[in-house]
Amino acid sequence: MAITDPIADMLTRIRNARLVGKSSVVIPASKLKIEILKVLKREKFVDDFSMENDGATILVGIENTGAKKMIRVSKPGRRVYANNTEIPVVLQGHGLVIMSTSKGVMSGKEARKQHLGGEVLCKVW
Repeated sequence: MAITDPIADMLTRIRNARLVGKSSVVIPASKLKIEILKVLKREKFVDDFSMENDGATILVGIENTGAKKMIRVSKPGRRVYANNTEIPVVLQGHGLVIMSTSKGVMSGKEARKQHLGGEVLCKVW
């Protein structure tokens, strides 16, 4: 069965693995997922990640993460965009918004500092 929203699938796999107490999860690889995981690692929402099987899959370490909720905002059927003044704030700054901008994938804080808008990919807290 084909996955229509690979980013939502990645977030769901991480969320489900965390709920059952797993220390890591394997997800199919893509460039966008790797960029999202880089932001999650930089903001300390995942422990680490590495490429497996010649770049076909990604092993994500999640044992000591602070992320309780991960939701997809922009979906294939409804894209959500925000300019630099409309970037959402999650839990008064304790959460994270991940955005796809013209300068690449970055957190909402970084996008605000660089005065960039773009597609709001997901919220994590």
